[in-house]
Amino acid sequence: MIVFACPGQGSQTPGFLSPWLELDGVAEDLAAYSDAAEVDLVTHGTISDADTIRDTRIAQPLIVAASLIADKALRERAGRGPDGIAGHSVGEFAAVAAAGVFDGITAMTLVGIRGRAMADAAAQTPTGMSAVVGGDEEAVLALLADLDLTPANYNGGGQIVAAGALPALTALAETPVRGSRVIPLQVAGAFHTDYMASAVALLRDAAGGVDAADPALTLWTNKDGSVLGDGATALQNLVTQVSSPVRWDLCMASFAAHGITGLIELTPAGALTGLAKRGLRGVPAVAVKTPDDLDAAVALLNTPSNGEAA
Repeated sequence: MIVFACPGQGSQTPGFLSPWLELDGVAEDLAAYSDAAEVDLVTHGTISDADTIRDTRIAQPLIVAASLIADKALRERAGRGPDGIAGHSVGEFAAVAAAGVFDGITAMTLVGIRGRAMADAAAQTPTGMSAVVGGDEEAVLALLADLDLTPANYNGGGQIVAAGALPALTALAETPVRGSRVIPLQVAGAFHTDYMASAVALLRDAAGGVDAADPALTLWTNKDGSVLGDGATALQNLVTQVSSPVRWDLCMASFAAHGITGLIELTPAGALTGLAKRGLRGVPAVAVKTPDDLDAAVALLNTPSNGEAA
């Protein structure tokens, strides 16, 4: 069982879409996705600098568009798709679209709305996020509670992302749990917390007009790592996850329980394969960062153990 994983915000880097534009059809797809998201994806994916593409309004559509492009290219080259798929945070929009719940244009329209709404919500109160790596998990969670911080991402492999007010994040960095490191993240606000309530309301209104089909392949939700068989529930989870914790740790646990034999992280890749090295030990993983990585991904997708010819 081979699973595709779609990364979340923070995985983008300057110019990362440039090599993809050399593939047939990508420029046309990006033009359509740009119109849907109301973001110039070609400019921001090729020449914009790191500070520019860190903007939530830009970063979220860029990441989802890149995953959709990589998913299409990989399916075309391999002659087949994955057995299952999941997405981290905003990456779940790409996963839900790739699972056939709705099309890529719908995904990009919703992500454009999500990015703008979350940026506006973040501007209301100065907040942020920091990764806590290592340390006893119970002690980390207790410290976050004491500081009125929210564990926004449970990433597995000994990593929890804390979110909340900037003074509290400063206090966390100054007095970390023994054996842990606190790494401030370059994001605009406290995503996946109650600070995003206004964004939830806007996205819910937009999602109300979307027709959702049932997934055509195994689809995990980062809400709790469960498998979704109902398209309406998948769409609803995309709305509520804006202010709810991302449970990628539970996704990886469910991958293991389902006996996955490989994981392919779609563009812009790297973060989730890194987590898989610790959370899914022994499971082969490929990070598709550029089109040069497609051959390795095809080889994993078409392994004999997955019922395909090598």
